[in-house]
Amino acid sequence: MKYALDPTPFHSTHSVLEFPKLAADLGYDYIQLTPHADIIPFFTHPKADDDLVAKLAAECKNTGVGIASVLPVLRWSSPDENLRQTAVRYWKRAIQIAVDLGVNQMNTEFTGRPERAEESEAAFYRSMEEIVPILEREGINVAIDPHPDDFVEEGLAAWRVIRGVNSPNLSFVYVASHSFHMKDEPLEIMKTVGDRLRVVHVADTMNHHASHGLRYITNPPGNAVRVHQHLKIGDGDVNWDEFFSGLVDTGFTDREDSVMVSSVFAENENAIEVSKYQLEQMRARVAAAQSARS
Repeated sequence: MKYALDPTPFHSTHSVLEFPKLAADLGYDYIQLTPHADIIPFFTHPKADDDLVAKLAAECKNTGVGIASVLPVLRWSSPDENLRQTAVRYWKRAIQIAVDLGVNQMNTEFTGRPERAEESEAAFYRSMEEIVPILEREGINVAIDPHPDDFVEEGLAAWRVIRGVNSPNLSFVYVASHSFHMKDEPLEIMKTVGDRLRVVHVADTMNHHASHGLRYITNPPGNAVRVHQHLKIGDGDVNWDEFFSGLVDTGFTDREDSVMVSSVFAENENAIEVSKYQLEQMRARVAAAQSARS
């Protein structure tokens, strides 16, 4: 299993080419390349040319830090056909960037709109008709996260959508900080998805259903909002013993192609300390869960 740093908290203090050395200094062997203005921004065309991609690959080689996954977020499930077609074009370039970086794992979100779920699902499957043949040709796996406010937000429902594409090149992302939006129990999702769980994001969050649904209050009541955080382990309500034991029991931690990402965005001012803490916690909790299993 690969332990990876999501460098999002460092976007304002470090350049893309500094991320590999930063990760090495923090003790990580891998980074996850998340949306960034110089590489693949949110929703718009990738901005990296071949020269920048080559320089990033060279920095990874020099520091010994690999890229575990490339994460674009593009509107490939948009019910607006023009936006969907545009996103497919952007995806083709994003895939080429991953190939040129020597990365065979990507992950992303469903996008689309929950209030137009049927249309968004249809758009998703139309996009797959173009994208999946490219993934299969290039040997790329794409893991998908049912992100809050996507057209599908529940864990098992999202897995059914992925399974329906009928391609081994699509898999599932479990984001711990989305647990309370996914409806289904974490262990049920992990066991159902099995070895098609390829990426997990480790960050804590509060349970917005707690306290009679009043843990968070938005006004006016009934706002169509989704609330969650990406806190460090222990600052929220995620059951971490269950999470890590589930990953061990389902074999996630034993697979070389699995990716576990520190995904904390709530403490940029303490990003150095938090990143080190996350890595220590992830390693220790995996080891404890493995010891308990044996």
